[in-house]
Amino acid sequence: MSTPHYVSLFSIATFFLLLFLPLHVTPLEHDPPHDFVHEDPPSNPRLEKAYVALQAWKHVITEDPTNLTIHWCGPHVCNYTGVFCAAAPDDPDEITVAGIDLNGGQIAGKLPEELGLLADLALLHINSNRFAGGLPDALRKMERLFELDVSNNELEGPFPAVVLDLPALRFLDIRFNRFSGEVPSRVFDLPLDALFLNDNDFSFTFPPNLGNSTVSVLVLANTRIAGCFPTSISAMAGTLTELLLLNASLSSCLPDAIGDLLNLTVLDVGFNALVGHLPASLGQLKKLEQLDVAHNNFSGEVPAAVCELPRLMNFTFSDNYFCGEPEVCSKVQDKDDRENCLPERPKQRPVEECAEFLAKPPPVCDSNGCIKPPSSPPPAKLHE
Repeated sequence: MSTPHYVSLFSIATFFLLLFLPLHVTPLEHDPPHDFVHEDPPSNPRLEKAYVALQAWKHVITEDPTNLTIHWCGPHVCNYTGVFCAAAPDDPDEITVAGIDLNGGQIAGKLPEELGLLADLALLHINSNRFAGGLPDALRKMERLFELDVSNNELEGPFPAVVLDLPALRFLDIRFNRFSGEVPSRVFDLPLDALFLNDNDFSFTFPPNLGNSTVSVLVLANTRIAGCFPTSISAMAGTLTELLLLNASLSSCLPDAIGDLLNLTVLDVGFNALVGHLPASLGQLKKLEQLDVAHNNFSGEVPAAVCELPRLMNFTFSDNYFCGEPEVCSKVQDKDDRENCLPERPKQRPVEECAEFLAKPPPVCDSNGCIKPPSSPPPAKLHE
């Protein structure tokens, strides 16, 4: 599956923030707009602290192959590459560092505790580098931090609990690192717009408060998630548009409540061990454009209501055990039904494999998608 379903949200949030960053770090080739400062702002305590923080950071950088920090010299931090300055929110007469963007620099090093001196920072983007270690506890001093993107680095350790104490945070991206262990349930209580935890070594259970999350994009792919979908998932209907749970070790059923997420445009639960029938309630998702349930153990018939969804462009349900596919599914623009048990369809599983699977008693799922244990037979009556 292609990755950038969520690029638009990221770009809009970034653009919105940059409207309020009137100082850019690099010289302009033409006359700057009227809201840019033409000269270095006078020093003030905020910029002095920023100088200490950025110099401390530079001293723990071990490699900078693209030379993003080569000119991080002298007290004029607003001229540093990747550093954005703006009027302080609580004092428009003072200039402060409001954003840092070092994306794609392949910089190696660590994140020092001195970064906590950047108390006015609203945007911290350092994705696609080689920063190691963990997130410093001092980041909790960044009470205005709105976007934190540390994805695609070499960060490690337990879930960075410091992000739970950032009151302004709305965009959290820590994917493609080496974080491990439990994901605290508190993260789903944060007022976030987007949450990317995928491609770490997390192992956790869906918490009961999952539905408290306000995100529009939730990506938990390539992690290990145990348990069933909580009933609270229906509460995410007002905001959730993209849910990516591929390769997350899911081994339950897909609950009917998934059909309550009426704003979903992307749903990907591929490469798991989900069982049972595909919920007919998916037919309620009139905004759904991409649906991937491939590489699971679904069986039964594909619901016609799913193939009739008006915006569905891509429907992948290969590598399951479906035995029926309505004719209307042929109208889906991009469909993959290979490796199932569909009569007269090409590239299906061997007949013997299908017969063996379908001969087993089908799993019984409750309303949460939990698999009910098989009922025990009544005890035999003793003959008198």
